[in-house]
Amino acid sequence: MSVPSAAEPSGEHPVPSIRSLLRDLLPAVALGGAIGSLARWGVAEALPHHPGQFPWATWLVNVSGSFALGVVMALSLALWPHHRYLRPFLGAGVLGGYTTFSTWMLDTRSGLEADAVVAILYVGATLAVGLPAAAAGLRLGRAVARGRR
Repeated sequence: MSVPSAAEPSGEHPVPSIRSLLRDLLPAVALGGAIGSLARWGVAEALPHHPGQFPWATWLVNVSGSFALGVVMALSLALWPHHRYLRPFLGAGVLGGYTTFSTWMLDTRSGLEADAVVAILYVGATLAVGLPAAAAGLRLGRAVARGRR
């Protein structure tokens, strides 16, 4: 049996790609993303807004999602590190579908055209509350994990 040279591709890769190693996670992320997106849609339906108004629905999902992501990451790393599908399902899937950078920017753009002050307050409030919310979620998750060990 000869070893294929660079000029003679064998069709097989000697080292598996990251994509092939993670392929089994896709259904977990997709299912979680569908759940998170439906939850975000529900919040948007419950709290509609017009350009120039503060987009409370997007602000709420991004801030609460930041907090929840902190909790999920702390708990999953501390208590369930060997559950391969948990972080992709909850973190990238549910919370990735629930939170939304694209809508945040779309709301900001349309807000700038309608009322620049509201749009600037919206961006600032999202960052000023969202980042501490993620940190608080991490602290809470770590405290819960310490209590459960």
